[in-house]
Amino acid sequence: YFSPEEYPRYVGTDRNAPEYYPKSDQSSFVPIGHIPQVAHTYSYLEQTYGAINEKQVAIGESTCSGVFGAVPLGHPDGTALLSIDELTHIAMERADSARMAVQLMGELAEQYGFYGAGSFEGTSESLGVTDPNEAYIFHILPDPTGKSAIWAAQRVPNDHFAILANIFVIREVDPADTENFLVSRSVHEVAMEKGWWSPEDGKLLDFTGIYSDGESSHKFYNGRRMWRAYNLVAPSLQLPYEYEDLKIASPYPVSLKPEVLLSVTDFTTMHRDTYQGTQFDLSAEGNLAGGPFGNPDRNHEATNEAQVGGNWERSIGLYRTSDSYVCQSSSDPAFQALGGLIYFGPASALGTIYTPFFVNIEDIPPSFRSPHHSKFDRTSMFWAAVYVHNVSNLKRSHAIQDVRESQNTMEDASLALVENLKQSLEKYQTVGKAIAKANLRVNETPATATTTTVSTELFLKHAQKAILQNAADCTASLWSLSDEIIFKYASGYVNEPSHMSVSVGYPKWWLEVSAFLIYSKGYFLCV
Repeated sequence: YFSPEEYPRYVGTDRNAPEYYPKSDQSSFVPIGHIPQVAHTYSYLEQTYGAINEKQVAIGESTCSGVFGAVPLGHPDGTALLSIDELTHIAMERADSARMAVQLMGELAEQYGFYGAGSFEGTSESLGVTDPNEAYIFHILPDPTGKSAIWAAQRVPNDHFAILANIFVIREVDPADTENFLVSRSVHEVAMEKGWWSPEDGKLLDFTGIYSDGESSHKFYNGRRMWRAYNLVAPSLQLPYEYEDLKIASPYPVSLKPEVLLSVTDFTTMHRDTYQGTQFDLSAEGNLAGGPFGNPDRNHEATNEAQVGGNWERSIGLYRTSDSYVCQSSSDPAFQALGGLIYFGPASALGTIYTPFFVNIEDIPPSFRSPHHSKFDRTSMFWAAVYVHNVSNLKRSHAIQDVRESQNTMEDASLALVENLKQSLEKYQTVGKAIAKANLRVNETPATATTTTVSTELFLKHAQKAILQNAADCTASLWSLSDEIIFKYASGYVNEPSHMSVSVGYPKWWLEVSAFLIYSKGYFLCV
């Protein structure tokens, strides 16, 4: 099907999900092409893109610029069948390893054609693809004909960290190093046809230098986020925050080794980063654009901004994010039984609570599964996060403390829940063995298979009950927080049950740059 990259992303019954069934004013999508089916597919969790499957293959997506574009089949002059949306879904259904996912997506795109979203961020795509043992960076763009694809993948060392910030990052591609690189033949063939590279140059082909179309929107839109993420995990390197041309200069590595072991909390914190404590801090005191109370949001998609012609810093944490998540894959027996974990955060990371779900859950609760952007819904986790983020911005420098306290409390509880689930598997294995021995006394049949089946089923039932209750608690917590913020900061005051209507006023720096001093001479208007 065509991937519109907006609501509704699919309408029809083929996926057997009620949320996708046609509404009264909708018609089912019509396929724009077909590929052969396979005998067996894996279960997986998705948002717009496939996120993580039962084999713990996980994917994160980042739209990029590219030097070529293509039009999807079903549109005028359309030539390409597969979007990154569909490629990730297929990979989730069919791949049991990150390497297999990369090869599958690349080969299908070569065979059937690839088209990008065509947004301001570009016509190409970059994915982070992981499993319990390996991680790859995957880049893809259409080829010049629009009927195939150019793609490359580089393995990330096991102890490394990488960031994908809406721009290609793979540099020198070595097709002879098949352990660390997977590439389409078109990578080198197209570059030679265009005169952009030759083996006679004596250098490896620079994938980003040749196939990226540079930064999206404006200079530093992409690179500043790369600098910030690397600076957070390896501050001693003191990587530069300025550069000439990100496409050409290559100021940042493809990946690097963090100075400390990273946790789930490190990643959720990074998702919320708005350059706090740096010279680019969007909420810093004295930053006029943030207003008196340090609002980090910078709207840019309107007429006046286009007419004036400036730009804002693009931070990692962003008000217009539809969702973000952290996937965790592990060889731990509990993770294998659960099918891997995703900590999912609907709406902006700045207001959400990252809530864990495992792939082998029977169903996702309606609060996370059903609601959408076009209808306000007080049962929705998405709208709870939107509400909290927006009401906290009324007095953010104060309210952010309440938001962070709630996020930390609920996310710490979620992490503790996951740890308890890992430890509880052994208990259910013991129960399963006892049940199997009882069956053996009755049936006189081997008990090994029964032991595994019974213990896993009991564990998953216990885990599912705990996960669903935790999701309900997270949703209720956010809605409660929004009410607490409205009460506490209503009408410009700070209100505590024991201390109502405490006036905190505006910060001194803001008063000095506002119209406040105009009225210091004692002018009066009586009404």
